[in-house]
Order: sequence, then C-alpha cells, then structure tokens
Amino acid sequence: MVKIKSFRKSRLDAQISHTSFGMQNERHNEIMRIISLRKRLSVADLTERLGVSEVTIRKDLSLLEDMGYLVRTRGGATLAEDWENHRVLGVRRGEHVAAKDAIAAEALGLIQEGDTVYLDAGSTCTAFARRLAGMSLRIVTNSIDVVLELGEAPDIALHTLGGSYRKEAGSFIGPTALESLANYQFDAAFVGTTGFSRTGEFSAQNLIEAQLKKAVIGRARRSIVLVDHSKFGTGAFAVFARVEDIDLIVMDDFPGRAEVLSLGCEVIFAPAQPEQQKGEERPAGPPSA
Repeated sequence: MVKIKSFRKSRLDAQISHTSFGMQNERHNEIMRIISLRKRLSVADLTERLGVSEVTIRKDLSLLEDMGYLVRTRGGATLAEDWENHRVLGVRRGEHVAAKDAIAAEALGLIQEGDTVYLDAGSTCTAFARRLAGMSLRIVTNSIDVVLELGEAPDIALHTLGGSYRKEAGSFIGPTALESLANYQFDAAFVGTTGFSRTGEFSAQNLIEAQLKKAVIGRARRSIVLVDHSKFGTGAFAVFARVEDIDLIVMDDFPGRAEVLSLGCEVIFAPAQPEQQKGEERPAGPPSA
C-alpha cells in the first residue's frame, strides 16, 4: 500500500495546503486536508498519520460527516465535497443576480394558490422564495435563506426538514433531512444545481446534498430545475439527476439556448432583465466546459 506521506510534496498537496476549512480544531483541518488529497481514507491510516486513538478518529469522522464534509464508510470515510473548486455562499449570492431574478419571475407562473411546494437551498431558489411571500402556499425547505425570506409571510405555511446544517450552502442535509422528507408529497419541487453538463447531467458540490435533491425529485408531481446560464457546460462533484429525470428547466435566455434544447428537455427561457439588456451580464457565447 502506498504510504500517505509519499503524497506530501505533490502539486495538489501544495494547492490544498492553503485551503482554509474554517475549523478551530486543527486535527479536523488536517483530516480534511488529507482526505481532500486522497478522496477516501481508512481509520487506521488516519490513526497512524495523526498519532491519536481509533476512538478519537471515529468521533472526528462522525462529527465531520454531520457537518457534511465527508461520508462514513466501513472502516473509514470518503470525501463528500470537491474542496478544490469550493466557492463560499456569500460570493455565489452576488453572482448573476439579474439572471436569477428573471428566472424567479418566470417560475412564478408554475404554481398556484394552495400548492405544496418544495424550495431547495441556493441563491436562485432564494430569489424565487422572495416572490412567493404574498401567496397562500405550503412551503417545505431545507434552506435557512428561504426560512428568513418567508418566515413572516402571512399566508405561507412553512415547514423545514431539519438535519445537519451545512454552512457552505445554508442548508440542512443528512439522514434526518431524508427521514423528514418522507412525510411529504409535493405538487412542485424547485431544485437548484451547481452544474448542468452538456450531456444533460445536473450535479451538486456536495454528495450528501445531492442525495437529498435526488430524493426530493422522487417525491414531487413536477420537478423543476432553476439554473442560470453560467452553470451550463459545467459539472460538480455529485450528479443527482439527468434531464429525463426532471419535468422542466427554467433558465435565463442566452445565445447557447439551442444546445440546451438539443438535450430534448422542456425549457422555459426567462426574458432578459434590464441589466442584461444593457450588456452587464449577457455572455458573448455559450460558457466553456
């Protein structure tokens, strides 16, 4: 077996060694650094590397799984998230704002008063939630931002899934969220995505989050993906659906629309907002992969 220490001087090691995982516990930071290099590790490997007991390592892995950073396996753990391409939530909230608002405005016509609706975590779904405050709906969500948007809306019956809180996405995930989801059926589920590949795959940055998205789609009469044009032609860590698994895509209009339509899916292209019409956000062409 190749020793972990042989990877210390690799280019990837140098890159990830500068990644901040935002934890005060240095051992947790080191576990995440190592597993980001190797993608999966055993308890025995970590015990030898870090010089602590197996009991301590198992407790560490259990906590990190609750936080959504990794997934426990028999005798070890595997990475739950692509930390090489990690982007913080605060940055994502400020990107393509006009496009997301256009998508939210167009999606409003897909629901009616009295519906039971699932709203996913993410900045596009949050923009959509903002437009629902005046309606009479039953909303189920795993998003803290959606709760903040709709918590005081007079005619919204708001339900949250609970679970482990994932700070990087402002979402609740994990086994508790999945168990809670089993209590609901949705007239419509609005799901966000990190990636939308040119072969029609929707993907999330986090494996545990992807599992929840997949389960949500399975409990909805209609599943709708809300995605801005910048996501097209990209992929993320964990695939949760393909175009044939969902009913509808709502996307802001852009020059690459023909390629999206060639996938054979039903798509609503939202008209450009004033900012886009002025050229502030409209791309010169389809985004590269």
